[in-house]
Amino acid sequence: MSNFEQFHFDFYQSNYTIDDQEEGCTSCGSDKNLCESRKSQTEKPPPAGAFVPSDMLLSPQSYTGQILQPAYSPDTLSQLGYADGFAEEPPLLEELGINFEHIWQKTLTVLNPMKPADGSIMNETDLTGPMVFCLALGATLLMAGKVHFGYVYGMSAIGCLAMHALLNLMSVSGVSHGCVASVLGYCLLPMVILSSSAVLFSLQGIPGTALALFIIGWCSLSASKIFTSALAMEGQQLLIAYPCALLYGLFALLTVF
Repeated sequence: MSNFEQFHFDFYQSNYTIDDQEEGCTSCGSDKNLCESRKSQTEKPPPAGAFVPSDMLLSPQSYTGQILQPAYSPDTLSQLGYADGFAEEPPLLEELGINFEHIWQKTLTVLNPMKPADGSIMNETDLTGPMVFCLALGATLLMAGKVHFGYVYGMSAIGCLAMHALLNLMSVSGVSHGCVASVLGYCLLPMVILSSSAVLFSLQGIPGTALALFIIGWCSLSASKIFTSALAMEGQQLLIAYPCALLYGLFALLTVF
């Protein structure tokens, strides 16, 4: 233990003092250059990889923002493209495929069979109106005491598949399943009028049969007009109106009986 204490005492024992350093720097003129070189080394910026305290790096021109609030300028936002990104996005209803103006135009086209149909609008696969009209038909039948929701959806699906196959055989350009379902669904609106009248009075009779035949002709004429306009099938409206009349005749049988 005595050797270790002697080593510890010798290791920390030193005759160096701060006064000796100051006297060494001011004593002779040759050492003055050495002191100035040391000061110049301390004033030089540190190298890139060296560790520098944070308080030495802060300067008035380095950063003017706050914590968690970066100091972005309008020029930076315009360069990133955030300013015009939200303005160019389409509305939510348009992304979902719901256009109330087109729905209103298609409804007016169905209600007025003599009005010429716009093929560009009728060729869209819009299923908002058809779903509403199918629900309205089922609801009015329910009000008349007939629970036929399954029949309505089943006959609609089978009729759309059959008309799709028939129209692809008759037309040159072809047609999609969505377009066929959209047109047949919109032309179901007069059948909703027939089922609504069945709530007020019975259709089992001559007046009811005549009204049902009139509604069938109305639906088939509107559907055939839209198909011939959308698929450029002039001169074939009667050929398309016949299978449409068979399909809407099934809905009329559900309504009357």
